[in-house]
Amino acid sequence: MAELQQLRVQEAGDSLVKSLERENIRKMQGAMFRCSASCCEDSLASVQQVPQCIERCHTPLAQAQAPVTSKLERFQDRLARCGMHCNDKAQDPVAAGSKELQVKQQPESCVTKCVDAHMHLIPPVTKKTKESLSSIAR
Repeated sequence: MAELQQLRVQEAGDSLVKSLERENIRKMQGAMFRCSASCCEDSLASVQQVPQCIERCHTPLAQAQAPVTSKLERFQDRLARCGMHCNDKAQDPVAAGSKELQVKQQPESCVTKCVDAHMHLIPPVTKKTKESLSSIAR
């Protein structure tokens, strides 16, 4: 059961990353490369100005990576904490001498609830991340 829940989260995370990459990051990369090419094509630019220009072109994409990474890490941390909470709850009945079947079912149920709760967070996380990327790309 835990493997199924892990697969659900993995697929949702992959979908989120693919969506961000397709809809936002690729556009920013294209703009960065076009900007960099124009720096190189500027025949009036000095030897020092060309790398500075290229660096300015790369700045928006570099700035975009930080919030994306941060939001994804926070999401993963929250999910991991929820999983640890489930493990802690599973250990409590073992220490108290509960029946083995009941002890096995509790963590699975808890993990399913964690995953369900976190799956609902993916759309708002996606929306906020895309808004962050849009504001950087301007």
